Amino acid sequence: MGTWLRRVLLGGLLITQGAVQAAEVTFDDIQPILQARCVMCHAGEAAPLGLRLTRLDELLKGSKGRPVVNAGDPAGSELVRRLKGISQPRMPMTGPPFLSDAEIALFEDWIAGGLKAGRNPPDTPVAPAPLQRPAAGQPVTYAHVAPIFASRCVKCHSAYGLMGSAPEGLLLNSYAAILDRHERVRVVPGAAGASELVRRIRGQSQPQMPYDGPPFLSDEEIQLIVDWIDQGARDTNGQPAPSPVGARVRLQGVLGEGWTLDSLPLVVGPGTRIDKAPEVGDYVEVRGRWGQDGRVLVERIRRR
Repeated sequence: MGTWLRRVLLGGLLITQGAVQAAEVTFDDIQPILQARCVMCHAGEAAPLGLRLTRLDELLKGSKGRPVVNAGDPAGSELVRRLKGISQPRMPMTGPPFLSDAEIALFEDWIAGGLKAGRNPPDTPVAPAPLQRPAAGQPVTYAHVAPIFASRCVKCHSAYGLMGSAPEGLLLNSYAAILDRHERVRVVPGAAGASELVRRIRGQSQPQMPYDGPPFLSDEEIQLIVDWIDQGARDTNGQPAPSPVGARVRLQGVLGEGWTLDSLPLVVGPGTRIDKAPEVGDYVEVRGRWGQDGRVLVERIRRR
């Protein structure tokens, strides 16, 4: 073989090897996805099925039942099956939107390549992404508040939660579920003070949520949710939700002067059922419907 030909073949081999090496995926490549979409739930003692994703060595250890990644076998790895929705429930719980095809492909390539560690030691912690607020002049959307629901609420309020089925049937694992008004509305777009969800996380309605508190949500987290609702409970595209006029509401709080509930105006009429003679300052429960004028049309009010 001539010298020139050997150099060409050797050069081609080196280029091919370089391309393979450049394409190798390590834990460093998937760590930002875990940080943004996964460790909000999969961390600490309450991690679902004991699966913690806050460090590489924990991910490799897997869940209480079995490993979730099998080196060289993406199709047989439960992590990939969950990300694709082949196994249920699909992950992450905050979806939709779920991970993009490109993001899932990174996990597949990482597993196919042998679960390479990357630059950092396997016990280097992956911190949850910090709370994100919109840029100045931009509205709060579901994308900003979804991580709060995922990290503090979904562990119970999902179809496969720690308490079995979701308490009172309330699912908080998707935008559509949070805005659902079938049984009653928990979020009233444009009116955080009339939203049962807000009153629960503030402690105005009992028991205060999250149920595993204290610690409960921080003031910053609560304010972000309040801003999201007051600005129309916008979806990830910034589209505000329609007003749930006529939807049922159930609220608790302190009865104020002039038929108010913690300053929320109530409409009490001849058809309103009043039980246990509530007076100003009493803790009461109000059931009714959301009115077109931004007030609660009370069907029943009772002292608790």
